[in-house]
Amino acid sequence: MSGDHGVPQATEAKRLNCGSDENLKAPCAPVEHHDHHEEERGHGHSHDLPSGPGARRRLSIVLCITFSVLVLEAVGAFVTGSLALLADAGHMLTDAGGLTLALIVAILAERPPTARLTWGWKRAEVLSAALQATALLAIGLYILIEGVRRLITPPDVASTGMIVFGVVGLAANAASILILVRGQGENMNTRAAFLEVVNDALGSVAVLVAAAAIWLTGWNRADALASILIGVLILPRTWTLLRQAVTVLLEATPKTVDLDEVRTHVLAVPHVRGVHDLHASMVATGLPVLSAHVVVEDGCFLDGHLAVLLDEVQSCLAGHFDVEHSTIQFEAVTHADHEHPTHA
Repeated sequence: MSGDHGVPQATEAKRLNCGSDENLKAPCAPVEHHDHHEEERGHGHSHDLPSGPGARRRLSIVLCITFSVLVLEAVGAFVTGSLALLADAGHMLTDAGGLTLALIVAILAERPPTARLTWGWKRAEVLSAALQATALLAIGLYILIEGVRRLITPPDVASTGMIVFGVVGLAANAASILILVRGQGENMNTRAAFLEVVNDALGSVAVLVAAAAIWLTGWNRADALASILIGVLILPRTWTLLRQAVTVLLEATPKTVDLDEVRTHVLAVPHVRGVHDLHASMVATGLPVLSAHVVVEDGCFLDGHLAVLLDEVQSCLAGHFDVEHSTIQFEAVTHADHEHPTHA
């Protein structure tokens, strides 16, 4: 028997003690046979992730601000000769592309699943985050290399122009942060956009500090140091985001799900004799899924206990591990002889 459904009331499930359901105390009738049976039972479950007109509106506004500042800082870098402004403009260019992707993903996420795309476009947010992170890594490395070169041979920089363009960039980034801060925890897509804007704001601060140092002391290497600082700010956060995205794409077990604990909980349910082919992964942010083959006493296939067992196992998974979408295949003990040797 297999079941693929969501548990409607996870709050009630969290009060359950796995294996304590009164309905499961009666032993299944023993049966002597060599056949195994499978039944299927399914319940609807919504795979909706946080998105909607609000998210799209926030991303659209921030995208417009980012494009405006990008053009302004590119002009400023040309006029002043500042690498820090050029670095910030390059970062803005990446942000503009990333925000465009984020906006497209926010729209695609609203599209319903199809027979071909059974999860809809939920994983598009992970792909978007991976692309943004990859581009940011390249930008960060370039800034670091060029910054070191300018430390050795510093060019002349117009500090007054840097201050003007830096102030405008910081003000625009601050506005973008205020717009995105409410939605930055929704999923990887909006979190990536938020991190990029925060990095931009820090870059603008670095530009202003460098401009002030050059204006007060004439030390042009401050521009190169600010550029290197921007690169250092970009790389760690970008690496973390890329690692998270790749982990989801590789269908690694989510950090919130300990498969050893899952196995222990399921084995505690009455009439369960074994668990194998246990897998857990993340489709997208907030959507963990789990599948398992659960071996039960042969008699459970004849006395009507499978439906109750399915509810008990899936309520346990939702209550203790926040996995509300699970696929459980029940197997009789005698089915072991038919299992493939690589199954674990």
